[in-house]
Amino acid sequence: MKKSIIFLFAVCLSVSLFAQNTPPRDKAIFKEYKAGYYQNSILKGIEDYESKDEPPKVTKKFKVDLTGIDVPTSVDQFTKFWYQPPISQGNTGTCWCFSTVSFFESEIYRLNKKELKLSEMYTVYWEYVEKAKGFVSTKGASLFDEGSESNAVTKIWKLYGEVPESDYNGLLAGQTFYNHEKMMNEMSTYLKSVKANYAWNEEQVVATIKSILNSYMGVPPTKVTVGGKEMTPQEYLKNEMKLNLDDYVDVMSLMENPYNTKCEYKVPDNWWHCADYYNVSLDDYMSIIKNAIKNGYTVGLGGDVSEAGFETNAQVAIIPTFDIPANFIDENARQFRFSNESTTDDHGIHLVGYYEKNGVTWFLIKDSGAGSRNAGVGSKNFGFYFFREDYVKLKMMDFMVHKDAMKDVLKKFTK
Repeated sequence: MKKSIIFLFAVCLSVSLFAQNTPPRDKAIFKEYKAGYYQNSILKGIEDYESKDEPPKVTKKFKVDLTGIDVPTSVDQFTKFWYQPPISQGNTGTCWCFSTVSFFESEIYRLNKKELKLSEMYTVYWEYVEKAKGFVSTKGASLFDEGSESNAVTKIWKLYGEVPESDYNGLLAGQTFYNHEKMMNEMSTYLKSVKANYAWNEEQVVATIKSILNSYMGVPPTKVTVGGKEMTPQEYLKNEMKLNLDDYVDVMSLMENPYNTKCEYKVPDNWWHCADYYNVSLDDYMSIIKNAIKNGYTVGLGGDVSEAGFETNAQVAIIPTFDIPANFIDENARQFRFSNESTTDDHGIHLVGYYEKNGVTWFLIKDSGAGSRNAGVGSKNFGFYFFREDYVKLKMMDFMVHKDAMKDVLKKFTK
């Protein structure tokens, strides 16, 4: 009888302790999502948008219920490091360039205390030219679309230099927002005809692509004037920006490659198959990001923003327990979602600050996408997201940072 009582007491105690140590379960709801900044501002700001008078469409989406979850509510809660104000990428798929240019603007300020506003579209223009060359050299096997990766920016700058936004913003007269839809359709149609007719003349293809780009974006400058001095884009990069582009590294964390080795990041946007990514353990991955931002280095991030825990109305991103509890997120969970393609590489963003609360790190994310603007023009939070660290750990697949922010981890790599 005594043994039974003792056993029953032990069971009750263990159940009680388990209940105390188990975090509360998150819930989800089907939320009504009406048209937001993209429909009401970007599309209506495009001069040839044909549906300005349509009533906003209401859809229901399966999203985390944030009721009762303690989340940041203002950028003022965060420790921040210098960045230019957020700007919109409009109706384009060029987040990779907006986020990385923003990252380098912050780097220029961190290193040289210079507040420069650089051109995103100068880089985008020449990236399309390089993609056209890749399409020809691979006989049409190379991907030609709007997406790319952070290191495309350094690749283009090494080839073509850079210019201030004031010298080339890629907008034609009267345009308010970027809109590359027709331009992409025209370039894609042309390249399909090149492939169909085996017309693999690189000079002719590049000339035609440039002609299309010039029509929609304007001709990029070959010289700019700064402080009364004329210089080429390459000279502007060297003398004004003063960046050593070889000081920047791209980092990933996937089990499919050995840790502490350099490898290819196998996603469509890495269209030129760059194999210079530093593959590190997940512990190192998160440690680098946290230590970097807490020591004044901002970080260019890329990953997946199409999750139930990514809530654009609140501008918050978390991993809810109905996906996977935070303490279960490990390299296996990360690789599993990448391998089955439920994690994709679909957006580039800029990490510019952090906030610690109850032992959890939140990251301040500067974003060029439309969802980060649903707070409304004039809001302090316009153009930002608040990412909880579990979201970064599971869903952000790569980042760019200055190599000094990860000196200890770089020592693990063999030459």
